[in-house]
Amino acid sequence: MSPSADHARALLTKAADDAYVAGLLAQDSEGPAWVLGFHAEQAVEKALKAVLSSREVVYPRTHNLVTLLELLRTNALDPPPDGDSLARLIPFGVAMRYEDAVSDDELTIDAEWTLAAVSRTLEWARGLVG
Repeated sequence: MSPSADHARALLTKAADDAYVAGLLAQDSEGPAWVLGFHAEQAVEKALKAVLSSREVVYPRTHNLVTLLELLRTNALDPPPDGDSLARLIPFGVAMRYEDAVSDDELTIDAEWTLAAVSRTLEWARGLVG
């Protein structure tokens, strides 16, 4: 197996771990929205990077899902089913982790959509990575 394929599989494993944590948090009404959003964003980000890696596409060190989706398109790879909506998760990737970010009271996240989008993205990535 190539190093790119190994890296892609490792990223998918980590993405599944983030999806698992997001799923647990979504069940807890006391769970902070930013943590759910963060793990959802991380799951999607790692899934996108796994697909890019499996195709030996070099990607930048970024948390910007739009940038990663554009790399898919420019390399003739179809985006995941929720590709046009995944940008909703970008704020959770970096900004929400720090104390100067928006407070948890101001955050909203549609947990149902988020978990479904993460699930569809992981399924899409698994199909491409193999």
